[in-house]
Amino acid sequence: MFTKILTAVLLLIFFAVMTGIGLYCRRHATDVNGFVLGGRSVGPWLSAFAFGTSYFSAVVFVGYAGQFGWNFGLASTWIGLGNAFIGSLLAWVILGRRTRIMTQHLSTKTMPDFFGKRFDSKALKIAASFIVFIFLIPYTASLYNGLSSLFHIAFDIPYWVVIAVMAGLTGLYVIFGGYMATAINDFIQGIIMLGGIVAVIAAVLADNGGLSQSIVSLSQVQAPEAGALEGAYSSFVGPQPLYLLIVVLLTSLGTWGLPQMVGKFYSIKNEDAIKKGTIISTIFAIIVSGGCYFLGGFGRLYDSPALYNEAGKLMTDSIIPTMLSKMPGIIIAVVMVLVLSASMSTLSSLVLTSSSTLTLDVILPMRKKETKEKTQLIVLRLFILFFIIVSAVLAVLKDTFNFSMIAQMMGVSWGALAGSFLAPFLYGLYWKRTTKASVAVSFVFSSCLMIVQMLISMGVFTVSGGILGFVFKNSLYSGVVAMVGGLILVPIISLLTPKMKKDQVNAMFTCYSEDVTVKTTKSLGN
Repeated sequence: MFTKILTAVLLLIFFAVMTGIGLYCRRHATDVNGFVLGGRSVGPWLSAFAFGTSYFSAVVFVGYAGQFGWNFGLASTWIGLGNAFIGSLLAWVILGRRTRIMTQHLSTKTMPDFFGKRFDSKALKIAASFIVFIFLIPYTASLYNGLSSLFHIAFDIPYWVVIAVMAGLTGLYVIFGGYMATAINDFIQGIIMLGGIVAVIAAVLADNGGLSQSIVSLSQVQAPEAGALEGAYSSFVGPQPLYLLIVVLLTSLGTWGLPQMVGKFYSIKNEDAIKKGTIISTIFAIIVSGGCYFLGGFGRLYDSPALYNEAGKLMTDSIIPTMLSKMPGIIIAVVMVLVLSASMSTLSSLVLTSSSTLTLDVILPMRKKETKEKTQLIVLRLFILFFIIVSAVLAVLKDTFNFSMIAQMMGVSWGALAGSFLAPFLYGLYWKRTTKASVAVSFVFSSCLMIVQMLISMGVFTVSGGILGFVFKNSLYSGVVAMVGGLILVPIISLLTPKMKKDQVNAMFTCYSEDVTVKTTKSLGN
């Protein structure tokens, strides 16, 4: 009873604060630029936390941390560190400044709009918009995964109620306050995530006799993947080093091509904010992502029949909830708010990205007459509502009827988005020689590759042995192939296809240099 009351009180406070911020930020959402980008004046702390909270959702805390912690043991912590140094630090260093400068220079508000103006192609803009539309909805629906089992610990309420509350509250503050409401709420949710993950790790370690005893206990667990050897789950690289590397690459490098992540660089205030944001974002990722996977590494200490279904299959989304079920009431209450924070921060980012892309890049350009600012905002808000409703319905359908297609689409979404956009966006920022044809090839290659992966996962046809067997082993492998393939294909195709007009490209890249006149006095010479 104490746990229920405490959790309910914390959730009510959390809901009230989120709603209040949404209403407060209405003054920042009076035009499209303010609604979608916060007026390009967001400071380092808000930008860094918005990036981090969009990166790490409940999928990471409940799903990935449990699944990969079970597979790799303590070596799964490398995934979190990869997320911090590749997915956050290098992303800010390599993409942050150049993205902010060129997107403002080209007056682009979304990633598809960037492709359209950078490569002077409406077709690329529309194609990118549809890729975002097709693959972000199932990715958004996946954010609700794990909420049911966690909330069942504290409340005996139907799963659809949890989804409805989360979707409704998120829609409320995003529709009212736009990007600024999202950024401020992300900051608060990020603080909750930081405190929550530290508290949960401390509680789990204490439950197993402290850090040293926990590691000793884990070292005594046999690893089937390593020939039934003991100690593999407490080793430096775990029982499956190659698979671990694949996971690190997909979950870390993939952020460079995700529109909801790159979009955070569009709105950051200035050069100084980028430098500070880089440091803040990296530290946040080390604690949250590193902490999540470190926590998941002890999952096998809680092995029990409750983790398996009637067919004897491991239910990976139940690992973390099982670990937490024996924790004190205060820890369970904190975890409830932590998971909601992680889910809602990512959900708000995804629906804002999806709606702005479809509205600004597809729907409004179809009108022959210029659309008033007020009308644009109305359409944006309607599509935010649309995306939230669709993703919530998909999540309920998946849970109720166990629709395999929805589940498989969730698995390939990350690979399709990152594979399609990473290489074209990166080369587009740095290399003048990048061509339209190379971008189109990257879109087609990655999207088709991941659709094939989805069909294989659904059992439509099978591939076994050889290179194809390796590529399509699962969506993690094919996702990495999509990203690496794009990085190889774009420069090759660019060198083989017609260049863009030199003057046009040079004009785009002038934003990276500035002529400065300095008064000097003549030197006396030698």
